Amino acid sequence: MNQPSWRKPAGIFFILALIVVWAVLIASAADHVGNWPILAQSAFYLVAGIAWILPLKPLLRWMESGHFKD
Repeated sequence: MNQPSWRKPAGIFFILALIVVWAVLIASAADHVGNWPILAQSAFYLVAGIAWILPLKPLLRWMESGHFKD
């Protein structure tokens, strides 16, 4: 029987930490971004809302295999 991997709980912790850090970073920019035109704000928040997903693929790969690259 295989032992459970420590990588999955560690990966979940890193994902949650990434979300918290990203949310704090974006929220701290809200005062500055709030002065922008509404379309610029929309574009900023759209990109910021998608950009946090980019580091997830290598992290999820590491959680499953132990390697960041194939």
